[in-house]
Amino acid sequence: MSKVLNQMPNLSRRHVLGSAGLLGLFAAMPGYARAMATGDFGLIRAQVEDYVASKKVAGMLVSLGFGAQEAALIGAGNLALDIPTPVDANSLWRVYSMTKPIAGMAAMILVDQGKLKLDQPIADFIPEFANMKVLTDPAKNLDAVPAKTMITPRHLMTHTAGLGYNIVTKGPLLEEYNKLGINPAAVSKTPIPGFPMPAPTPPIDEFARRVASLPLIAEPGTIWSYSIGLDLLGYVIQVASGMELGAFLQKAMFDPLGMTSSYWTVPQSEVPRLSTNYAPFAGALIPIDPAQDSIFTTPPAFPFGGAGLVSSARDYDRFLGMLVGKGQLGGTRIMSEATALLGMSNLLPDTAVTKGTWVEDQGFGAGGRVGLGNAKGPAGTYGWGGAAGTVAFVDHVRGIRASGFTQYMPAESYPFQREFPKMIYDQLQAMG
Repeated sequence: MSKVLNQMPNLSRRHVLGSAGLLGLFAAMPGYARAMATGDFGLIRAQVEDYVASKKVAGMLVSLGFGAQEAALIGAGNLALDIPTPVDANSLWRVYSMTKPIAGMAAMILVDQGKLKLDQPIADFIPEFANMKVLTDPAKNLDAVPAKTMITPRHLMTHTAGLGYNIVTKGPLLEEYNKLGINPAAVSKTPIPGFPMPAPTPPIDEFARRVASLPLIAEPGTIWSYSIGLDLLGYVIQVASGMELGAFLQKAMFDPLGMTSSYWTVPQSEVPRLSTNYAPFAGALIPIDPAQDSIFTTPPAFPFGGAGLVSSARDYDRFLGMLVGKGQLGGTRIMSEATALLGMSNLLPDTAVTKGTWVEDQGFGAGGRVGLGNAKGPAGTYGWGGAAGTVAFVDHVRGIRASGFTQYMPAESYPFQREFPKMIYDQLQAMG
């Protein structure tokens, strides 16, 4: 055991010896620490290189770390088909919905500070949400009745508030969302065939008022329905902290953790590090957001808490490292251990139904999926993916953190995102 610990100088003995789960992993996978030093990641490397060699993607990068060790990087390909710059730890990727766990944990910092409670009405911060209504027949019309339950931060971060999302909502409510610019996301500066252009997204305060003016698709707390909840949570964070979401994250998370490459707007000086986003079509890759003219070089209406960040593998790994460290990284603590564990636990209301959804037989925490110790995921896992194929998770019981980066839409075009956890655990098992 001492030999293994000596190979991990950045991981404190107290942290290791205080975790029975981590000790179990050492016993089950004695080759893992050695493999980290030698770069023996054959299973992952073969899959990453195959994606690039078969021209499914321009570039792909996987980051894998254990405890407080520096992450290993397995990558292939370039930032774009027409940019011969190899992908690396500092390459910039549109992480889209991988912003959600970051926004969720920002709210948990406020919970830790006593400025926010999981189950208090968000109407305490945004009065327009005091008298919400619920649709009686979402598929047919906007007829609605008064809601019985007030929306809370727990509802927003677990997608149980009854809010919609223009990527999943249908019917009359979707029409209203598009008409009112309730579309907190950016894809391209040019129209994409088959995707209607919604009205411009308004500033965050007006965005919140417009959302509050529309009925909900379900009674808060009753169903899991993917939503704009984390974007609205960004405004709750703003009111509770007195700082815009982007400024709050910079002060409370990015600066303390040394996350120096996470942007809501990519500066022109950093564009040479930015990847190009593609749409696979008929065996070819069609550029839909070229790096040189990316929509992410234009400031958004507000920092989208649900899908707004561009980040690097190095930066996102530091966020994941904080989660594995249960609220701290490298001696810098940004929230208590209890609060970090709470954010990574199953926060779904007992009344919420998940059957038939993306998270059936799983839990959901502060903006990310939670494993419940069944076939869908090991207990102690927490994470989420993004619309352009990126994916990340931590296993805080076993001390694992993993993230995958590439750029293509829709994410369902390939199985990379869906199969990522299995790829990681298969690799770890092969090392053991």
